[in-house]
Amino acid sequence: MAAYHAADYAEAAREIRAYRRMSGDNGYRAVLADCERALGRPEVALRLVAEALVAEADAEEIVELRLVEAGARRDLGEHAAARLVLEAELGGRPTPDSLTGADPGRIRVASAYADLLQDLGEADLAAEWLTAVAAADPEDVVGAVDRLGIEFTDLGDDEVDDDMDADTAENEDVADTGDSFDEGDTSELEDSLAEEPGSAGVDFDADVEAEVAELLGEVDPPKDDDSPH
Repeated sequence: MAAYHAADYAEAAREIRAYRRMSGDNGYRAVLADCERALGRPEVALRLVAEALVAEADAEEIVELRLVEAGARRDLGEHAAARLVLEAELGGRPTPDSLTGADPGRIRVASAYADLLQDLGEADLAAEWLTAVAAADPEDVVGAVDRLGIEFTDLGDDEVDDDMDADTAENEDVADTGDSFDEGDTSELEDSLAEEPGSAGVDFDADVEAEVAELLGEVDPPKDDDSPH
C-alpha cells in the first residue's frame, strides 16, 4: 500500500499479487484494479472488477470497485456506461438533494459523478452536485470546496491587531470633530465676556465684591438720599 500511495503503481501491483499468492487473501482487489487502470490497462481493470463483484465483497469494497469501474469506462471513452455505473451506486436517478448523511463512500461516488458531469458538459448540474458534496463533507476530504473555487482567508494576529488599531483611530477622529469645547474655545469665551463691561458675568462679580467689602467695614455703607447731611 505504501507503493500505491506513492503512485508507484507497477510496484504496488507486484506486491499485491505476491501477497495474494502467499496468503490466499483476496483483499485489495479494488486497489489492484486501480493500479492496472493507472498503468494504462483499463480492460484489465474491468476484468478484475468483474471477478471481484462475482465473488463475495462487502459494501465498502463494492463502492471502491464501482469507482474503479466508472474510471476505467471513462478511460475507454465510455462515458454513458460510466454514468450508469455511478448513478446505480447512488440509487438510480439521483438528485443533489438526495446526498444526505456522512457516508464517506457515497460522498466519493457523488464526487466522481460530479466530475463525470463536468466532462459531459453539464457544468450547472456538476456544480450542484459539488455543492451538495461540499455540504456533506465539512472536512473537504474529496476536495469539493477547492473544485468549486471557494477560498477562505485567515487573518493573522498581526492583521487583526492592525484592523482594531485602525478602527480605534477612526473613532478618535470622529470624536475630535464633535461640538465639544477645547481649552482654546473656553479662553476665547472668557476673553469675550471680559471685554463686555455690561455683561452679566462682570456685574455679578462686582456686586459680590462690593457686598463683601461692606460687610468687612472696608467701605462706608451707601447713604440714603433722604437722610440728614
